Amino acid sequence: MMISFSMESKLCFSQNLGFRTLDLNVSPRPSLSTKRGSFHTQFRFPTGTRVLALASNSATKAESYTSSTQYEDRISVNPAYVPTPPNRELRTPHSGYHFDGSARKFFEGWYFKVSIPERKQSFCFMYSVENPAFKKKLSALEVAQHGPRFTGVGAQILGADDKYICQYTAESSNFWGSRHELILGNTFKADKDSRPPNKEIPPQEFKRRVLEGFQVSPLWHQGCIHDDGRSNYVKTVKTARWEYSTRPVYGWGNVSSKQKSTAGWLAAFPVFEPHWQVCMAGGLSTGWIEWDGERFEFQDAPSYSEKNWGGAFPRKWFWVQCNVFEGAVGEVALTAAGGLRQLPGLDSFENAALIGVHYDGIFYEFVPWNGVVNWEITPWGYWYIAAENETHMVELKATTEDPGTTLRAPTSEAGLAPACKDTCFGELTLQIWERRYDGTKGKMILDVKSDMAAVEIGGGPWFNTWKGKTASPELLRRALSVPIDVDGLFNLVPLFKPPGL
Repeated sequence: MMISFSMESKLCFSQNLGFRTLDLNVSPRPSLSTKRGSFHTQFRFPTGTRVLALASNSATKAESYTSSTQYEDRISVNPAYVPTPPNRELRTPHSGYHFDGSARKFFEGWYFKVSIPERKQSFCFMYSVENPAFKKKLSALEVAQHGPRFTGVGAQILGADDKYICQYTAESSNFWGSRHELILGNTFKADKDSRPPNKEIPPQEFKRRVLEGFQVSPLWHQGCIHDDGRSNYVKTVKTARWEYSTRPVYGWGNVSSKQKSTAGWLAAFPVFEPHWQVCMAGGLSTGWIEWDGERFEFQDAPSYSEKNWGGAFPRKWFWVQCNVFEGAVGEVALTAAGGLRQLPGLDSFENAALIGVHYDGIFYEFVPWNGVVNWEITPWGYWYIAAENETHMVELKATTEDPGTTLRAPTSEAGLAPACKDTCFGELTLQIWERRYDGTKGKMILDVKSDMAAVEIGGGPWFNTWKGKTASPELLRRALSVPIDVDGLFNLVPLFKPPGL
Protein backbone atom coordinates (compact mmCIF):
# COMPACT_ATOMS: atom_id res chain seq x y z
CA MET A 1 0.00 0.00 0.00
CA MET A 2 1.50 3.33 1.03
CA ILE A 3 -0.94 4.81 -1.21
CA SER A 4 1.21 5.50 -4.14
CA PHE A 5 0.50 8.04 -6.78
CA SER A 6 2.58 9.35 -9.61
CA MET A 7 4.65 6.99 -11.76
CA GLU A 8 6.72 3.72 -12.07
CA SER A 9 8.15 0.08 -11.38
CA LYS A 10 9.52 -3.07 -9.52
CA LEU A 11 11.16 -6.57 -9.58
CA CYS A 12 11.34 -10.39 -9.22
CA PHE A 13 14.15 -12.62 -8.05
CA SER A 14 16.36 -15.29 -9.63
CA GLN A 15 19.69 -16.87 -9.02
CA ASN A 16 22.09 -14.26 -10.37
CA LEU A 17 20.77 -11.07 -8.80
CA GLY A 18 18.74 -13.00 -6.31
CA PHE A 19 15.29 -12.07 -7.56
CA ARG A 20 13.00 -15.03 -7.85
CA THR A 21 10.77 -16.07 -10.68
CA LEU A 22 8.86 -19.24 -9.97
CA ASP A 23 9.85 -22.17 -12.19
CA LEU A 24 7.02 -24.69 -12.38
CA ASN A 25 9.01 -27.29 -14.32
CA VAL A 26 11.56 -28.35 -11.77
CA SER A 27 12.14 -31.13 -9.31
CA PRO A 28 9.72 -31.38 -6.39
CA ARG A 29 10.16 -29.50 -3.14
CA PRO A 30 8.13 -29.96 0.03
CA SER A 31 4.73 -28.29 -0.25
CA LEU A 32 4.02 -25.52 2.23
CA SER A 33 0.73 -25.25 4.06
CA THR A 34 -0.67 -21.88 5.10
CA LYS A 35 -3.78 -20.72 6.91
CA ARG A 36 -5.22 -19.75 3.51
CA GLY A 37 -4.91 -23.35 2.30
CA SER A 38 -2.14 -25.48 0.91
CA PHE A 39 0.40 -24.19 -1.54
CA HIS A 40 1.50 -27.18 -3.61
CA THR A 41 3.30 -25.35 -6.40
CA GLN A 42 6.78 -26.80 -6.75
CA PHE A 43 9.71 -24.59 -7.51
CA ARG A 44 13.45 -24.24 -7.09
CA PHE A 45 14.91 -22.12 -4.32
CA PRO A 46 17.67 -19.76 -5.45
CA THR A 47 21.12 -20.72 -4.23
CA GLY A 48 21.37 -20.25 -0.48
CA THR A 49 17.70 -19.39 0.00
CA ARG A 50 15.68 -20.87 2.83
CA VAL A 51 12.51 -19.73 4.59
CA LEU A 52 11.15 -20.91 7.91
CA ALA A 53 7.90 -20.10 9.67
CA LEU A 54 8.30 -20.68 13.37
CA ALA A 55 5.50 -20.91 15.90
CA SER A 56 6.25 -18.63 18.81
CA ASN A 57 5.38 -18.85 22.45
CA SER A 58 4.83 -15.39 23.90
CA ALA A 59 6.14 -16.54 27.26
CA THR A 60 9.55 -17.48 25.89
CA LYS A 61 12.56 -15.54 24.71
CA ALA A 62 13.07 -14.74 21.03
CA GLU A 63 15.62 -17.51 20.69
CA SER A 64 13.30 -20.30 21.87
CA TYR A 65 11.07 -20.76 18.83
CA THR A 66 10.12 -24.21 17.57
CA SER A 67 9.46 -25.04 13.96
CA SER A 68 5.84 -25.32 12.82
CA THR A 69 6.85 -26.52 9.34
CA GLN A 70 8.95 -29.59 8.60
CA TYR A 71 12.10 -29.04 6.51
CA GLU A 72 14.98 -31.24 5.53
CA ASP A 73 17.27 -29.10 7.62
CA ARG A 74 16.45 -26.26 9.97
CA ILE A 75 18.40 -23.04 10.06
CA SER A 76 18.32 -19.73 11.82
CA VAL A 77 18.92 -16.49 10.00
CA ASN A 78 21.13 -13.75 11.35
CA PRO A 79 20.57 -10.49 9.50
CA ALA A 80 23.76 -8.45 9.30
CA TYR A 81 23.56 -4.77 10.21
CA VAL A 82 25.56 -2.32 8.12
CA PRO A 83 25.38 1.44 8.76
CA THR A 84 24.10 3.37 5.76
CA PRO A 85 27.12 4.60 3.78
CA PRO A 86 27.24 8.07 2.22
CA ASN A 87 26.83 8.29 -1.56
CA ARG A 88 25.55 4.72 -1.76
CA GLU A 89 24.87 3.05 -5.09
CA LEU A 90 21.30 2.88 -6.40
CA ARG A 91 20.17 5.84 -4.30
CA THR A 92 17.19 7.48 -5.99
CA PRO A 93 16.32 11.17 -5.90
CA HIS A 94 13.91 12.09 -3.11
CA SER A 95 15.22 9.48 -0.70
CA GLY A 96 15.35 12.01 2.15
CA TYR A 97 12.76 13.55 4.48
CA HIS A 98 11.07 16.46 2.68
CA PHE A 99 9.80 18.49 5.64
CA ASP A 100 11.13 22.04 5.26
CA GLY A 101 10.22 23.37 8.70
CA SER A 102 7.33 25.50 7.50
CA ALA A 103 3.81 25.45 8.90
CA ARG A 104 2.14 24.59 5.59
CA LYS A 105 -0.02 21.47 5.46
CA PHE A 106 2.35 18.57 4.96
CA PHE A 107 2.58 14.81 5.29
CA GLU A 108 5.19 12.25 4.37
CA GLY A 109 4.63 8.51 4.16
CA TRP A 110 6.89 5.50 3.58
CA TYR A 111 6.11 1.96 2.42
CA PHE A 112 8.32 -1.16 2.72
CA LYS A 113 7.24 -4.61 1.55
CA VAL A 114 8.76 -8.07 1.96
CA SER A 115 7.29 -11.02 0.03
CA ILE A 116 7.84 -14.65 0.97
CA PRO A 117 6.94 -16.77 -2.10
CA GLU A 118 7.49 -20.04 -0.26
CA ARG A 119 4.69 -19.13 2.15
CA LYS A 120 2.53 -17.10 -0.24
CA GLN A 121 2.60 -14.26 2.28
CA SER A 122 3.69 -10.63 2.29
CA PHE A 123 4.36 -8.01 4.95
CA CYS A 124 3.76 -4.32 4.18
CA PHE A 125 5.14 -1.73 6.62
CA MET A 126 3.69 1.79 6.39
CA TYR A 127 4.89 4.84 8.30
CA SER A 128 3.55 8.39 8.18
CA VAL A 129 4.05 11.77 9.83
CA GLU A 130 1.53 14.61 9.61
CA ASN A 131 2.14 18.33 10.04
CA PRO A 132 5.43 17.86 11.92
CA ALA A 133 5.76 21.64 12.40
CA PHE A 134 3.41 21.03 15.33
CA LYS A 135 4.85 18.46 17.72
CA LYS A 136 1.53 18.02 19.57
CA LYS A 137 -2.15 18.61 18.92
CA LEU A 138 -2.75 22.24 18.03
CA SER A 139 -3.88 24.66 20.70
CA ALA A 140 -6.94 26.85 20.15
CA LEU A 141 -4.63 29.75 19.31
CA GLU A 142 -2.72 27.68 16.76
CA VAL A 143 -5.96 26.52 15.16
CA ALA A 144 -7.12 30.13 14.89
CA GLN A 145 -3.79 31.09 13.32
CA HIS A 146 -3.19 28.14 10.98
CA GLY A 147 -6.56 26.46 10.62
CA PRO A 148 -7.38 22.92 11.76
CA ARG A 149 -4.53 20.44 11.38
CA PHE A 150 -4.03 16.80 12.26
CA THR A 151 -0.70 15.87 13.80
CA GLY A 152 1.12 12.70 14.70
CA VAL A 153 2.98 9.58 13.64
CA GLY A 154 1.49 6.28 12.55
CA ALA A 155 2.95 2.80 12.01
CA GLN A 156 0.83 0.22 10.21
CA ILE A 157 1.52 -3.31 8.98
CA LEU A 158 -0.56 -5.37 6.59
CA GLY A 159 0.79 -8.83 7.23
CA ALA A 160 0.26 -12.54 6.71
CA ASP A 161 -3.33 -13.54 5.87
CA ASP A 162 -4.20 -9.85 5.36
CA LYS A 163 -4.26 -9.21 9.11
CA TYR A 164 -3.39 -5.75 10.37
CA ILE A 165 -1.80 -3.78 13.16
CA CYS A 166 -1.63 -0.04 13.76
CA GLN A 167 0.01 2.10 16.43
CA TYR A 168 -0.49 5.86 16.39
CA THR A 169 0.41 8.88 18.47
CA ALA A 170 -0.74 12.48 17.99
CA GLU A 171 2.75 13.67 18.91
CA SER A 172 5.76 13.73 16.59
CA SER A 173 8.51 14.89 18.96
CA ASN A 174 10.14 11.42 18.84
CA PHE A 175 10.03 11.12 15.05
CA TRP A 176 13.17 11.78 13.03
CA GLY A 177 14.22 11.53 9.41
CA SER A 178 17.44 12.06 7.48
CA ARG A 179 17.36 15.17 5.25
CA HIS A 180 18.86 13.47 2.18
CA GLU A 181 18.75 9.70 2.77
CA LEU A 182 16.08 7.04 3.24
CA ILE A 183 16.60 6.78 7.01
CA LEU A 184 13.86 7.43 9.56
CA GLY A 185 12.50 6.27 12.87
CA ASN A 186 10.12 6.92 15.74
CA THR A 187 9.87 5.97 19.39
CA PHE A 188 6.38 5.30 20.71
CA LYS A 189 7.68 4.12 24.08
CA ALA A 190 11.26 4.44 25.30
CA ASP A 191 13.01 2.55 28.07
CA LYS A 192 12.54 4.52 31.28
CA ASP A 193 16.29 5.06 31.61
CA SER A 194 16.92 6.01 27.97
CA ARG A 195 16.34 8.94 25.66
CA PRO A 196 14.59 8.25 22.33
CA PRO A 197 17.06 8.12 19.43
CA ASN A 198 17.16 10.93 16.87
CA LYS A 199 19.29 9.13 14.27
CA GLU A 200 20.22 5.66 13.03
CA ILE A 201 21.79 3.58 15.81
CA PRO A 202 23.10 -0.01 16.02
CA PRO A 203 20.42 -2.71 16.49
CA GLN A 204 21.40 -3.70 20.03
CA GLU A 205 21.37 -0.11 21.18
CA PHE A 206 17.97 0.39 19.57
CA LYS A 207 16.54 -2.64 21.38
CA ARG A 208 17.95 -1.35 24.66
CA ARG A 209 16.56 2.16 24.29
CA VAL A 210 13.28 1.63 22.40
CA LEU A 211 10.51 -0.56 23.78
CA GLU A 212 8.00 0.35 21.07
CA GLY A 213 9.01 2.01 17.82
CA PHE A 214 10.97 1.48 14.61
CA GLN A 215 14.01 2.51 12.60
CA VAL A 216 14.55 1.83 8.91
CA SER A 217 17.23 2.53 6.32
CA PRO A 218 17.94 1.25 2.81
CA LEU A 219 19.94 -1.59 4.41
CA TRP A 220 18.27 -2.26 7.77
CA HIS A 221 14.78 -2.42 9.30
CA GLN A 222 13.74 -3.23 12.86
CA GLY A 223 10.99 -2.45 15.32
CA CYS A 224 8.26 -3.49 17.70
CA ILE A 225 4.73 -2.06 17.81
CA HIS A 226 1.50 -2.78 19.69
CA ASP A 227 -1.96 -2.41 18.21
CA ASP A 228 -3.71 0.62 19.69
CA GLY A 229 -7.17 -0.97 19.66
CA ARG A 230 -8.77 1.50 17.22
CA SER A 231 -9.13 -0.93 14.32
CA ASN A 232 -12.11 -3.05 15.33
CA TYR A 233 -13.33 -3.18 11.71
CA VAL A 234 -10.50 -5.50 10.56
CA LYS A 235 -8.72 -8.62 11.79
CA THR A 236 -5.81 -7.41 13.90
CA VAL A 237 -2.81 -8.82 15.70
CA LYS A 238 -1.77 -7.50 19.11
CA THR A 239 1.97 -7.12 18.58
CA ALA A 240 4.55 -7.34 15.83
CA ARG A 241 8.34 -7.47 15.98
CA TRP A 242 10.84 -7.57 13.13
CA GLU A 243 14.49 -7.32 12.26
CA TYR A 244 15.94 -7.75 8.78
CA SER A 245 18.68 -6.53 6.49
CA THR A 246 18.27 -5.61 2.82
CA ARG A 247 20.58 -5.58 -0.18
CA PRO A 248 19.19 -3.19 -2.81
CA VAL A 249 19.38 -4.57 -6.34
CA TYR A 250 17.29 -2.06 -8.32
CA GLY A 251 16.59 1.57 -7.56
CA TRP A 252 14.40 3.31 -10.14
CA GLY A 253 16.01 3.03 -13.56
CA ASN A 254 18.46 0.87 -15.47
CA VAL A 255 20.98 -0.87 -13.25
CA SER A 256 24.06 0.86 -14.63
CA SER A 257 22.48 4.31 -15.07
CA LYS A 258 21.77 7.25 -12.81
CA GLN A 259 18.53 6.57 -10.96
CA LYS A 260 15.40 8.53 -11.85
CA SER A 261 12.79 10.59 -10.11
CA THR A 262 9.57 8.61 -10.44
CA ALA A 263 7.42 11.67 -11.17
CA GLY A 264 9.97 13.54 -13.25
CA TRP A 265 12.26 16.42 -12.34
CA LEU A 266 9.32 18.69 -11.40
CA ALA A 267 8.95 16.60 -8.23
CA ALA A 268 11.76 18.73 -6.80
CA PHE A 269 9.25 21.57 -6.52
CA PRO A 270 5.96 21.80 -4.56
CA VAL A 271 3.68 21.45 -7.59
CA PHE A 272 1.49 18.56 -8.75
CA GLU A 273 1.28 17.19 -5.21
CA PRO A 274 1.32 14.64 -3.80
CA HIS A 275 4.66 13.43 -5.05
CA TRP A 276 5.72 9.82 -5.25
CA GLN A 277 9.10 8.11 -5.43
CA VAL A 278 9.91 4.43 -5.79
CA CYS A 279 13.07 4.22 -3.69
CA MET A 280 13.95 0.57 -4.25
CA ALA A 281 12.21 -1.28 -7.04
CA GLY A 282 13.77 -4.50 -5.78
CA GLY A 283 16.03 -5.84 -3.10
CA LEU A 284 16.89 -8.99 -1.17
CA SER A 285 15.95 -9.10 2.51
CA THR A 286 17.11 -11.51 5.20
CA GLY A 287 15.80 -11.71 8.75
CA TRP A 288 12.64 -12.43 10.71
CA ILE A 289 9.17 -11.10 11.50
CA GLU A 290 7.06 -12.18 14.50
CA TRP A 291 3.38 -12.05 13.60
CA ASP A 292 0.21 -13.46 15.17
CA GLY A 293 1.95 -16.23 17.09
CA GLU A 294 4.41 -17.13 14.33
CA ARG A 295 7.98 -16.22 13.62
CA PHE A 296 8.70 -15.94 9.90
CA GLU A 297 12.36 -16.30 8.97
CA PHE A 298 13.53 -15.59 5.45
CA GLN A 299 16.67 -15.26 3.35
CA ASP A 300 16.91 -13.26 0.12
CA ALA A 301 13.20 -12.45 0.15
CA PRO A 302 11.96 -10.02 -2.55
CA SER A 303 11.53 -6.54 -1.09
CA TYR A 304 10.43 -3.09 -2.20
CA SER A 305 10.14 0.49 -0.93
CA GLU A 306 8.50 3.76 -1.96
CA LYS A 307 7.28 7.02 -0.45
CA ASN A 308 4.78 9.90 -0.80
CA TRP A 309 4.90 13.50 0.39
CA GLY A 310 3.08 16.81 -0.04
CA GLY A 311 0.01 18.70 1.09
CA ALA A 312 -2.60 15.97 0.65
CA PHE A 313 -3.32 12.64 -1.01
CA PRO A 314 -5.12 12.47 -4.36
CA ARG A 315 -8.90 12.60 -4.34
CA LYS A 316 -8.93 8.95 -5.51
CA TRP A 317 -6.27 6.52 -6.71
CA PHE A 318 -5.35 2.97 -7.68
CA TRP A 319 -2.11 1.02 -7.34
CA VAL A 320 -0.69 -2.37 -8.38
CA GLN A 321 2.76 -3.68 -7.38
CA CYS A 322 4.39 -7.08 -7.78
CA ASN A 323 7.86 -8.61 -7.73
CA VAL A 324 7.10 -12.36 -7.61
CA PHE A 325 6.25 -13.82 -11.02
CA GLU A 326 5.96 -17.13 -12.87
CA GLY A 327 6.98 -17.62 -16.47
CA ALA A 328 9.98 -15.33 -16.88
CA VAL A 329 13.67 -15.89 -17.40
CA GLY A 330 15.37 -13.07 -15.56
CA GLU A 331 14.24 -10.48 -13.06
CA VAL A 332 10.81 -8.83 -13.25
CA ALA A 333 9.22 -6.09 -11.17
CA LEU A 334 6.10 -4.02 -11.71
CA THR A 335 4.60 -0.87 -10.26
CA ALA A 336 1.52 0.78 -11.75
CA ALA A 337 -0.47 3.63 -10.25
CA GLY A 338 -2.81 6.45 -11.06
CA GLY A 339 -4.87 9.09 -9.36
CA LEU A 340 -7.04 12.15 -9.53
CA ARG A 341 -4.94 14.99 -8.16
CA GLN A 342 -5.61 18.68 -7.67
CA LEU A 343 -3.90 21.14 -9.98
CA PRO A 344 -1.70 23.65 -8.15
CA GLY A 345 -3.58 26.80 -7.20
CA LEU A 346 -6.79 25.66 -8.89
CA ASP A 347 -10.04 24.09 -7.79
CA SER A 348 -9.80 21.51 -10.57
CA PHE A 349 -8.35 18.05 -10.92
CA GLU A 350 -6.47 15.99 -13.49
CA ASN A 351 -5.75 12.31 -14.09
CA ALA A 352 -2.19 11.06 -13.82
CA ALA A 353 -0.92 7.49 -14.15
CA LEU A 354 2.07 5.35 -15.06
CA ILE A 355 3.35 1.82 -15.51
CA GLY A 356 6.95 0.96 -14.74
CA VAL A 357 8.56 -2.44 -15.29
CA HIS A 358 12.06 -3.70 -14.57
CA TYR A 359 12.92 -6.78 -16.58
CA ASP A 360 16.35 -8.41 -16.70
CA GLY A 361 18.10 -5.20 -15.68
CA ILE A 362 16.24 -2.94 -18.12
CA PHE A 363 13.71 -0.31 -17.05
CA TYR A 364 10.56 0.06 -19.20
CA GLU A 365 8.93 3.39 -18.38
CA PHE A 366 5.41 4.33 -19.46
CA VAL A 367 4.53 7.83 -18.25
CA PRO A 368 2.36 10.67 -19.56
CA TRP A 369 5.36 12.58 -20.89
CA ASN A 370 6.59 9.74 -23.11
CA GLY A 371 3.29 8.15 -24.12
CA VAL A 372 -0.30 7.39 -23.17
CA VAL A 373 -1.71 5.43 -20.20
CA ASN A 374 -5.27 4.00 -20.12
CA TRP A 375 -7.08 2.24 -17.31
CA GLU A 376 -10.30 0.63 -16.19
CA ILE A 377 -10.61 0.05 -12.44
CA THR A 378 -13.69 -1.23 -10.60
CA PRO A 379 -14.51 -0.19 -7.01
CA TRP A 380 -12.87 -3.47 -5.99
CA GLY A 381 -11.61 -6.65 -7.63
CA TYR A 382 -10.48 -5.62 -11.13
CA TRP A 383 -7.55 -3.51 -12.39
CA TYR A 384 -6.78 -3.16 -16.10
CA ILE A 385 -4.03 -0.76 -17.17
CA ALA A 386 -2.40 -0.41 -20.58
CA ALA A 387 0.17 2.01 -21.95
CA GLU A 388 2.50 2.66 -24.83
CA ASN A 389 5.51 4.81 -25.55
CA GLU A 390 7.56 5.24 -28.73
CA THR A 391 9.18 1.80 -28.49
CA HIS A 392 6.99 -0.54 -26.41
CA MET A 393 3.44 -1.43 -25.38
CA VAL A 394 2.34 -2.92 -22.05
CA GLU A 395 -0.85 -4.40 -20.60
CA LEU A 396 -1.59 -5.70 -17.14
CA LYS A 397 -4.69 -7.15 -15.57
CA ALA A 398 -5.13 -7.87 -11.88
CA THR A 399 -8.10 -9.48 -10.15
CA THR A 400 -8.84 -10.67 -6.65
CA GLU A 401 -11.58 -12.53 -4.84
CA ASP A 402 -10.04 -11.56 -1.51
CA PRO A 403 -12.23 -9.02 0.35
CA GLY A 404 -9.21 -6.83 1.08
CA THR A 405 -8.21 -4.99 4.24
CA THR A 406 -9.03 -1.37 5.01
CA LEU A 407 -5.88 0.64 5.67
CA ARG A 408 -5.28 4.16 6.92
CA ALA A 409 -3.77 7.10 5.08
CA PRO A 410 -2.98 10.66 6.17
CA THR A 411 -5.96 12.72 5.00
CA SER A 412 -6.52 16.46 5.21
CA GLU A 413 -10.13 15.89 6.32
CA ALA A 414 -9.61 13.40 9.17
CA GLY A 415 -5.88 12.84 9.71
CA LEU A 416 -4.66 9.23 9.69
CA ALA A 417 -7.98 7.62 8.80
CA PRO A 418 -9.37 4.60 6.91
CA ALA A 419 -9.02 5.69 3.29
CA CYS A 420 -8.06 2.73 1.11
CA LYS A 421 -8.33 -1.03 0.71
CA ASP A 422 -5.52 -3.48 -0.09
CA THR A 423 -4.66 -7.12 -0.46
CA CYS A 424 -1.46 -8.94 -1.37
CA PHE A 425 -3.41 -11.84 -2.92
CA GLY A 426 -4.03 -10.40 -6.36
CA GLU A 427 -3.94 -12.55 -9.52
CA LEU A 428 -1.91 -10.69 -12.13
CA THR A 429 -0.92 -11.04 -15.78
CA LEU A 430 1.69 -8.74 -17.33
CA GLN A 431 2.69 -8.50 -21.00
CA ILE A 432 5.09 -6.24 -22.91
CA TRP A 433 5.55 -6.01 -26.67
CA GLU A 434 7.83 -4.12 -28.96
CA ARG A 435 5.86 -1.39 -30.72
CA ARG A 436 5.75 -1.46 -34.51
CA TYR A 437 6.14 1.72 -36.56
CA ASP A 438 2.38 1.70 -37.29
CA GLY A 439 1.44 1.55 -33.59
CA THR A 440 0.56 -2.16 -33.48
CA LYS A 441 1.98 -4.86 -31.25
CA GLY A 442 5.19 -6.42 -32.47
CA LYS A 443 7.39 -9.05 -30.84
CA MET A 444 6.31 -10.06 -27.33
CA ILE A 445 9.21 -9.65 -24.92
CA LEU A 446 7.50 -10.45 -21.61
CA ASP A 447 4.52 -12.63 -20.64
CA VAL A 448 4.31 -13.43 -16.92
CA LYS A 449 1.78 -14.00 -14.17
CA SER A 450 1.57 -13.94 -10.39
CA ASP A 451 -0.81 -14.74 -7.56
CA MET A 452 1.03 -12.48 -5.07
CA ALA A 453 0.30 -9.04 -6.48
CA ALA A 454 -0.41 -6.16 -4.12
CA VAL A 455 -3.48 -4.23 -5.29
CA GLU A 456 -5.17 -1.14 -3.88
CA ILE A 457 -7.90 1.41 -4.39
CA GLY A 458 -8.18 4.56 -2.31
CA GLY A 459 -10.02 7.80 -1.79
CA GLY A 460 -13.25 8.26 -3.65
CA PRO A 461 -16.07 8.24 -4.17
CA TRP A 462 -15.92 4.87 -5.95
CA PHE A 463 -19.51 4.57 -7.13
CA ASN A 464 -18.73 2.76 -10.35
CA THR A 465 -15.94 1.69 -12.70
CA TRP A 466 -13.30 4.35 -13.28
CA LYS A 467 -12.16 4.57 -16.88
CA GLY A 468 -9.42 7.05 -17.63
CA LYS A 469 -6.68 8.12 -19.99
CA THR A 470 -3.75 10.42 -19.44
CA ALA A 471 -1.08 12.06 -21.54
CA SER A 472 0.78 15.28 -20.80
CA PRO A 473 0.09 18.47 -22.79
CA GLU A 474 2.75 19.01 -25.44
CA LEU A 475 4.49 21.84 -23.57
CA LEU A 476 4.70 19.85 -20.34
CA ARG A 477 5.68 16.70 -22.24
CA ARG A 478 8.62 18.50 -23.79
CA ALA A 479 9.66 20.03 -20.47
CA LEU A 480 9.58 16.72 -18.61
CA SER A 481 11.37 14.94 -21.43
CA VAL A 482 14.41 17.17 -20.98
CA PRO A 483 16.96 15.10 -18.97
CA ILE A 484 17.47 17.62 -16.18
CA ASP A 485 19.48 16.23 -13.27
CA VAL A 486 18.05 18.40 -10.50
CA ASP A 487 19.79 16.37 -7.81
CA GLY A 488 23.15 16.81 -9.54
CA LEU A 489 22.61 20.54 -10.01
CA PHE A 490 21.86 21.07 -6.34
CA ASN A 491 24.90 18.98 -5.40
CA LEU A 492 26.98 21.74 -6.99
CA VAL A 493 25.44 24.20 -4.52
CA PRO A 494 24.52 21.98 -1.54
CA LEU A 495 23.67 24.97 0.63
CA PHE A 496 20.55 25.49 -1.49
CA LYS A 497 19.59 21.83 -1.87
CA PRO A 498 16.02 21.40 -0.66
CA PRO A 499 15.22 18.78 1.98
CA GLY A 500 14.39 15.34 0.71
CA LEU A 501 16.13 15.58 -2.62
